[in-house]
Amino acid sequence: MATIIPVHGIAPDFGDNCFLAPNATIVGDVVCGFECSFWFNAVVRGDVNAIRMGNRVNVQDGAVIHCTYEKTKAVIGNNVSIGHNALVHGCTIEDNVLIGMGAVVMDNAVIGAGSIIAAGSIILEGTIVPPGSLFAGNPAKFKKEISTALREGEIERIAGNYVKYASWFK
Repeated sequence: MATIIPVHGIAPDFGDNCFLAPNATIVGDVVCGFECSFWFNAVVRGDVNAIRMGNRVNVQDGAVIHCTYEKTKAVIGNNVSIGHNALVHGCTIEDNVLIGMGAVVMDNAVIGAGSIIAAGSIILEGTIVPPGSLFAGNPAKFKKEISTALREGEIERIAGNYVKYASWFK
């Protein structure tokens, strides 16, 4: 069973039809919508500030979502995939975004809707990623606009697949 821990009397709140892997850890002021999934060794720590997640968010294996005490919250939109071992910290991720494996998104960054952050990229504090952009590198920079084929083939496909994968464990 996943580790679910209230902090200061505030417990995580899950929408309908969510999957929590047996060794996922979700603590404190975390609210998520429906069909979200928290995979093996994922850690979502709403202990120092709030984490708000929309519907159909998948937090893949080893990913961490956290904030900065009394400064930054994490706000994550709908249909977002947070790749294996990614770190999302005190930032805003709008709808229909793919955060690649091992990527880092730092405080006060804003990832615009329909964007992809490439695997291993580092989004520095305060970076604004325009909607529909592919950012890659360290530090991450704009590479190109997201085509319809890339949006459908990656962002939408991966988010949909994780809803399907979660159903296998119910």
